Amino acid sequence: MAQYNNIPDFDSLPPVPGMPQGCAWGFFDKDGKKDVYGSLNLLTPDVVKEAYKEARDGVSFSLNYPMDFIRMYSPRQPTEHKVITWREDLKMGDALVLDDAVSFNTQSSTQWDSLLHFGHQASDCFYHGTKVTKDQLMRNSRAYDPEKTLPTLDHWHDRGGLVGRGILLDYRAYAQAKGIEYTPFSRHVITTADLEAVAAHQGTEFRQGDILFVRSGFDEDLAPLDGEQQNEKMAQGGWGAIGIEGTEATAKWFWNKHFSAVAGDMLGFEVFPPVNSEGKPDPGAHLERTFSSETNYITVQPRDTLTEVESAGTHSGDALFRITAAERLQRGRRPKHRLGGVRSTAFDTYAL
Repeated sequence: MAQYNNIPDFDSLPPVPGMPQGCAWGFFDKDGKKDVYGSLNLLTPDVVKEAYKEARDGVSFSLNYPMDFIRMYSPRQPTEHKVITWREDLKMGDALVLDDAVSFNTQSSTQWDSLLHFGHQASDCFYHGTKVTKDQLMRNSRAYDPEKTLPTLDHWHDRGGLVGRGILLDYRAYAQAKGIEYTPFSRHVITTADLEAVAAHQGTEFRQGDILFVRSGFDEDLAPLDGEQQNEKMAQGGWGAIGIEGTEATAKWFWNKHFSAVAGDMLGFEVFPPVNSEGKPDPGAHLERTFSSETNYITVQPRDTLTEVESAGTHSGDALFRITAAERLQRGRRPKHRLGGVRSTAFDTYAL
């Protein structure tokens, strides 16, 4: 596995024709073959071995919310859960056996985004300039892809999932300590200067390959509410949501820190709504260089959102832990995971 020393900074990345400066397409390619992992390549064996040293208390916590966590109105498919009996439903004899059947949209709870989720809007393509249709992905989900032609989530299994050193920047605790008042159900912007200040406040040092987690308080305030209450709370804030500032400068900071992946408890990691070309909040804005576009398809960093990090904030005093992540409910027969996935529910744990 390659080692990554002397990684160029954002402004020094080799230019990619037709793309803005800072595009990392091609950086992780090897032997003329296009990469499918993006910044997950930074999780080298040496980085993972160092991550195991962070486990010191012998305890572990789940970072996952229930599958029906988002209960407010959404045009996406709602979560449906059925219990099936062998006796009555399947007519398979008289054995006492129960099965689960679950239908859901991965957006409804803790999730990992692949590099085929949020495209680069100006070029209408994904990582490496990939152009793909829904039908292609549906076909790919039924046929093994040993050549790794698309940067879908199933290929993460080929490299053993996602294991590394997690660092938590607890913005909520920092804001409380500094007297910063906000509601997470509003367009409250967390800047990179804020993240640097939180790290300094906590005494957290960054390392190459770190998996960054940000705690804003959005999820823990939303969790106790039923669907109607979630709608009311979001409406009060104009359907805005706290998140990371969506600018090129933000993407530059994230690349230059050499994170392998980023995660948070926010609705979409980036503050919502985004801003339009006039710098005004606009829910319909699809800018060329929003942070979602930058992290997923320019600086190629996978993202995890709606992550339960409150327990990490309350237990992990120095905000360092080992994170293990994999797809959940996407294992079948050969191959042993769902192919063609563009995003997945998470199965994340951290160990201390």
